[in-house]
Amino acid sequence: MADYANRWSTVLVDVDSTGIAWVTLNRPDKRNAMNPTLNREMIDVLETLELDTDARVLVLTGAGESWTAGMDLKEYFREIDAQPEIVQERIRRDCSQWQWKLLRFYSKPTIAMVNGWCFGGGFSPLVACDLALADETAVFGLSEINWGIPPGNLVSKALADTIGHREALYYIMTGDTFTGAEAAAMGLINRSVPGAELREAVTELAGKLTDKNPVALRYAKHGFKRCRELTWEQNEDYLYAKIDQSNHRDPEQGRAQGLKQFLDDKTIKPGLQAYQR
Repeated sequence: MADYANRWSTVLVDVDSTGIAWVTLNRPDKRNAMNPTLNREMIDVLETLELDTDARVLVLTGAGESWTAGMDLKEYFREIDAQPEIVQERIRRDCSQWQWKLLRFYSKPTIAMVNGWCFGGGFSPLVACDLALADETAVFGLSEINWGIPPGNLVSKALADTIGHREALYYIMTGDTFTGAEAAAMGLINRSVPGAELREAVTELAGKLTDKNPVALRYAKHGFKRCRELTWEQNEDYLYAKIDQSNHRDPEQGRAQGLKQFLDDKTIKPGLQAYQR
């Protein structure tokens, strides 16, 4: 098992014996605000763990009392504003590269474990993760309007894909905050739990995912995310192609095993349990 201790300066990574890769944004003194260094390191973290066979589910969380307070206003805006235009392009590209392009279609299941403050730019990686659990008292907010700009990066797109039109615009336009319990009620996260139970709840959820066929799981989640952007006719072709691709690339031949255990051995009921791997 790989040792990632001290490999990155703004991110902590620990892959445990159950296959969970705990990825922790580690700038607690800044409420884990995302700066250019963190964005570059997260690209490396995600690309490294993607090829680590011991890492089967990725959990993204934050050190201390925050998940992330969004973008570091000083480093990401004030200091970058003074740089050449091409530097600004690179900084924006790095941000989108991990928060959306890599994380949204990551090859392994991803869970956002929101342990505290989640503001502004933090909504992009939050929604990019497949699933999300939060402390019921975690504080969410879109504070951009309070300092004179619209939400940046893909925050508005993230909200449009997850919560209702009226609620999204309300929080975008007022800058009001809401709790983890309210985030669950509006569908931004899967559910909220008391903070003392959060890690246990995430571990239990991750355990369900590690029991599933990883190839089928990957194509199932990617198929769902792509189908939101396609017509019905395009989806028919695309989703059947994903099924065929899954069958072809699955080394353990999960479809054949599942059919055998259900139809021939009569040892499972797929509506209630997964096939025995």
